[in-house]
Amino acid sequence: MAIAQPASDSLAEHRFEVRSITAKDIRESLAQGWADFLDKRGDLIFIGLLYPLIGVVTAIVALGGPLLPLFFPLAAGITLLGPVAATGFYELARRREDGLECHWSHFLEVRNRPAWDRIMAVSTLLIAIFVAWIVCAGALYAALIGVVPRTVGEFLRLLFTTTEGWTLIIVGNLVGFAFAVLVFALSVVSLPMLVDRDVSARTAIDTSIRAVFANKWMMVRWGLIVASMLVIGSIPLFIGLAVALPVLGYATWHLYRHMVVQ
Repeated sequence: MAIAQPASDSLAEHRFEVRSITAKDIRESLAQGWADFLDKRGDLIFIGLLYPLIGVVTAIVALGGPLLPLFFPLAAGITLLGPVAATGFYELARRREDGLECHWSHFLEVRNRPAWDRIMAVSTLLIAIFVAWIVCAGALYAALIGVVPRTVGEFLRLLFTTTEGWTLIIVGNLVGFAFAVLVFALSVVSLPMLVDRDVSARTAIDTSIRAVFANKWMMVRWGLIVASMLVIGSIPLFIGLAVALPVLGYATWHLYRHMVVQ
């Protein structure tokens, strides 16, 4: 008599194999990301403009009152939320890769992916890290300077002409770098993987961390490319992010496909 086998759990933990990538893979991912962006043209510029708008609003709020000391942490911290914003681009790249209908209106179709609840869980974790960064930045400012500036000029004077200000710049950048590395390791593979596959958040995060550690120097290079594009895109009132964010979103999808054995 045959013994009935239990139904397999679609979320059973599975250890995905990760690949070592090269500079060629990074260049190819960027080229593919650019091709995806050009294929959408004005459609994705429309979508991409939503994120610069968030940056401009953040700047206006921060420069208008007691949040002034948090302007730089807020502006820099927006990049910590980039992987969350990019999930829609991962979905568009997936659809284009699979030969499915792909229009800017499908940007929000990521909500219909089987792992949507786990995408939200990882996104919530990244938002919590962003909040922790802002709290930490505020605590550093209060401990080192403490004075709430009334004008931008006074704030810049406190920041660049005092020992406490330079200490804040150095320590703040080191702490911010640590937060950025944490978000990068947790999300560079996990979110595109959750858009692509019906796996657990634990499996996706584990794969992401292993992929980063298996490609340390290539990930340093990728991180520098991402940071450079985001800084350049942010300088003209965040408008350049309308191009940088979609391209990086698409390119990250292709980088994930290079790093994880399908």
